[in-house]
Amino acid sequence: MKVSLKYYTIKYMIGILLLIIAVWAALFYAYILDEVYDNVDDGLKDRKIQIIKAVYHDPKLLDSKDFGFNEFKIKPISESEYKDKNRLYNKMFYMEYDDKDQPYRVLETDFIDQFGKRQRLEIRTSTVEQDELVYDLTTALIVLYILLVISIVAVNGYMLNKAMRPFYAILNRLKKYQFGASSLQEPQNYSIKEFEELNVEIEEMIKRNEFVFHQQKQFIENASHELQTPLAIVTNKIDLKIQNDDLDKKNMNFLTEVKGDLRRMAGLNKSLLMLSKIENSQFNKMAKVNFNEMIAELVKSYEDFIEFKKIEVSIVEKGFFGADFNPDLADILLSNLLKNAIKYNNQEGIVNIIIEDNRLVFRNSSNGVPLDKVQIFNRFYKQGSDHSSTGLGLSIIRTITKQYPGWDIVYEFEDGLHCFILSKNNALVS
Repeated sequence: MKVSLKYYTIKYMIGILLLIIAVWAALFYAYILDEVYDNVDDGLKDRKIQIIKAVYHDPKLLDSKDFGFNEFKIKPISESEYKDKNRLYNKMFYMEYDDKDQPYRVLETDFIDQFGKRQRLEIRTSTVEQDELVYDLTTALIVLYILLVISIVAVNGYMLNKAMRPFYAILNRLKKYQFGASSLQEPQNYSIKEFEELNVEIEEMIKRNEFVFHQQKQFIENASHELQTPLAIVTNKIDLKIQNDDLDKKNMNFLTEVKGDLRRMAGLNKSLLMLSKIENSQFNKMAKVNFNEMIAELVKSYEDFIEFKKIEVSIVEKGFFGADFNPDLADILLSNLLKNAIKYNNQEGIVNIIIEDNRLVFRNSSNGVPLDKVQIFNRFYKQGSDHSSTGLGLSIIRTITKQYPGWDIVYEFEDGLHCFILSKNNALVS
């Protein structure tokens, strides 16, 4: 799943922070624990010196065989057991007050008394308070750890959000940008150097693209105009020649074929120009379009063609199909759908137009052979031997729908009928 740059940065920052602060907290905990035990051990070593001094002054202390009020005991040992160094360790002892074992720190050391005998001295001190201190410290450390991470993430998120506002403003402008559309905007000054440079480069890029776009647009329009003029002149000359009574049947047929090819070339030129204009977003004007009314008007305008082929056309209105659309493109879209349904129909066939709230269905009779769903909307694709077709009608329809997010055109073959379904998604269509 894709995430924004802000959350992508925060995600990795949280992971790194958790690791770094966890390591720091562990080291800090180990250091504090070591300091606590170091202080306890220093206290035990000091008591060792005091007790040994007391033993030399009062030999009766050598009879302290069990831990008493002073928390030490002395027992005689052999020469082989004697060790000339201190041993410190932790051990659990029963505590009557709590009626359970509690942790103690024990110092074990050997010394030679005033009588030359070897003695082993064990001194203990309760570490309950120290352990409680460590526990409290650990709890405080965990709370501090959590609050620190939350604070850093919150502050970083706020700072990132504030710092990225120019980026989102630039991105939003790019989303709304269309070739050939006016994009006048107040000059922006950004405090962040990189965003300022990005904005300048985008401005330069837009200017270059607009320049190339206008050159291309002008070239296409000029080329189309220049082609249409000689084509019209040649067609007219052929018409004049056909009207000449001196022509035999063979030449008459030849000229008629040439005239048909010229008309097809003129139609192809117009269609390619139309595709170019649509793809270059030259139809930017938007208005509320009533597709129900437009379909009814188009059917009336095609009455002669419909009567010529003796086709039965029926319009079934199950809902209202309306949208914000360019009126010219809407007319081209519906005209191509209707013309396609009539032109590639059987003599005395049928055309059913079903209007719903979110889709239009054009159904026409066929020869029983379905069309290629994958190729049918491609440019210049023709399924059959109709040489009069340019192969661009359905491609123009698909190109128009691509200009509007949420719109789509699909082909189905149902009950022996060709079905072209134009649909719009209300969640995406404004």
